[in-house]
Order: sequence, then structure tokens, then C-alpha cells
Amino acid sequence: MKIKTKSSKVNRAWINDHVNDPYVKQAQRDGYRARAAYKLQEIDETLGLIRPGHLVVDLGSAPGAWSQYLRRRLLPKVIGPNEAAAPAGAGIIAVDLLPMEPIEGVTFLQGDFREPEVLQRLEQAMGGRLADLVVSDMAPNLSGIASADAARIEHLIELAIDFAQHHMKPQGALVAKVFHGAGYDQLVKLFKEAFKVVRPLKPKASRDKSSETFLIGVGLKTV
Repeated sequence: MKIKTKSSKVNRAWINDHVNDPYVKQAQRDGYRARAAYKLQEIDETLGLIRPGHLVVDLGSAPGAWSQYLRRRLLPKVIGPNEAAAPAGAGIIAVDLLPMEPIEGVTFLQGDFREPEVLQRLEQAMGGRLADLVVSDMAPNLSGIASADAARIEHLIELAIDFAQHHMKPQGALVAKVFHGAGYDQLVKLFKEAFKVVRPLKPKASRDKSSETFLIGVGLKTV
């Protein structure tokens, strides 16, 4: 006799929601690797963050949906006389601990950017330039223990902010994924200490059931 466990019911419910999710279906039609592309698209369209010639660093990039969106915004493919040429200086550098399938026009580095060797490779890929925009979809493996998870999330936000402070133009912007719940106010505080303008935004593509939201910081304060 098979007994239906709560976890199996939850898994089936998640799969059903995922399969029927309009953003998942749209991502398949548009050729995006994940529905996450539409989160960055809404943030970009709302705040006008991505502009011709920008250098963007994508932290926690795998599987690559954000890099795909950035690629389409910054580096249009030249396939005919009516196509726009890529703006001079535009570039996308993606970094992740996990492997990522190649994306034309995107420089991908696998590794931990906290490690000197990986950071050096990243700086070399940036060619001595500072980023105009840093995006971070990094998320820790959550344990379900509120205090532990809050600490892990805060650590990733500190890493993203620190990277932006040392590798981004003073007028640049950082987009980072955070979660509502224990520690959220502290994350907002960290952003306000680092940026002149801070705005929270929950894109429509972010599921209603999810505590996920995004913080956008614009204009670095003097360190």
C-alpha cells in the first residue's frame, strides 16, 4: 500500500504550477533558459538600468537567463543591413560556481569570485573598466531555519555590495535578489548604507507564493 506523503503532494503541486506557469511557457517560446529573464526585464523597463555601451557583471549567472536578457539588450546580433550594430564597449561577464552553457557574446567564468584567482580573471575580463551595472541572482541553499537562512542571505548581499563598491562606477546600479522574512530589514539597511537611492521591487514574474523580491541600489555612497 502506497502512502501519499506531504512532500510528494507538494512536489506534484510545484510541478503542476511550474508546467502551467505562463512565464515558463513564454520563456520556452522566447528561447530563455528560465522564467527569471522576465524578472530582470521588468526591473530594467521600470528603472531604465541597461543602456547602450554598458559593461554588466552577472553574479550567480547559471543557468543563464539573465545573461541571455542582457545579451539581447546590449549586443544585438548583426544578421543583415537593417540590424543595429553592437554599441562600442558593451560587454557582459557572467560568474557562477556552477557550469553554464555558453551564450554568444557573454564571457563566462566558473568559480568563486571571492577567490583571488577567480577575481583576477574577472578583473582581466573587465579590461580595466568599472561595471555600469552589477546584477546578482545569487541565493543560498536554504535550511528552513530562519536565523541561519537570514545569515546566509545577508552574507551573499554583503558580497554583492562589496563587489559593486570596488568594481562598479560611482553612478552605477546593483540589482540583488533578497527574501522577505527574518533579516529583510537588515538587508535594506545594508543597501541604504551603500547606495544613494534604494528601491525594492517584486516583478510580476516572481511567484506570489515566493518571498523573493529584489533590491536595487543606484549611486554608490563614498566609502
